[in-house]
Amino acid sequence: MDVAMNMHEYGDMHLDIFTLDTQGITVREDALAIEEALEIRLAGAEPVITMRTPGHDRELTAGLMLSEGLARTKDDFEVIDHLVGQPNVVQVVLKRFSATKAEQLERSSLSNSACGVCGKKKLNLEIMQGLNPLTFSTPLHRQLLSSLPAELYKHQKLFEQTGGLHAAALFDASGQLLALREDVGRHNAVDKLNGWALLNGQLPLDDRIILLSGRASFELIQKCIMARVSVVCAISAPSSYAVRLAREFGITLVGFLREGRFNIYSGAERILGPSYALPNEAENKRPA
Repeated sequence: MDVAMNMHEYGDMHLDIFTLDTQGITVREDALAIEEALEIRLAGAEPVITMRTPGHDRELTAGLMLSEGLARTKDDFEVIDHLVGQPNVVQVVLKRFSATKAEQLERSSLSNSACGVCGKKKLNLEIMQGLNPLTFSTPLHRQLLSSLPAELYKHQKLFEQTGGLHAAALFDASGQLLALREDVGRHNAVDKLNGWALLNGQLPLDDRIILLSGRASFELIQKCIMARVSVVCAISAPSSYAVRLAREFGITLVGFLREGRFNIYSGAERILGPSYALPNEAENKRPA
């Protein structure tokens, strides 16, 4: 299980603030999640700037390369590391690079910590062309899914201190936590998690479960598709486009997973059995 955090390179800062409540005004120390710019310098392309919580920057970069269709395995990288003396700059050299890939990266020319697609010139939908629907060989039990949020909260160390971070957690089919990443950007948390899997030879994640601490949006489901994740659960709601993509690619999508209850938006047969199908879901499914 990879959930360890180095607070010197990843995390929070402390400062004094005023707190107002029914008892009056007090001064206390508060912890804030750190947000800083990371510059990703991919050889042959314009630099990419993304706002993130420092830490696991190599994983974040690898996950972004996976999300944009620029890398599939760790062997695609000649170099992926911080520049010496520059903790906010990661240099990347791909073994196979082309002008077409450079154009793909330019579509991710700027993202902020609120939205992974904000600032893009267009949605990069073509990277999913040719990908088959996802599979998951092990039936999922309701009790297993209901137990996942407690495991997530237990290991969200920085959220516990700051209240200002998103998390993405990876579980196996038995509900064992394999890895967890936190960041001010929910898309960054998923990129860090997928980057961990890529750099550690864990892809594809077709027999794994990803749990999102917030909502499931288009860009998060797209990232899960690129990592071949077949089960995505969210503590909050999914968007309409997220449900559309989940149904097209055969993802089991669960939302509002909390306090022993949840909604199933796609792929219910993995949880409830083959006789359960949602109206019109089959019409959206991509053929194998």
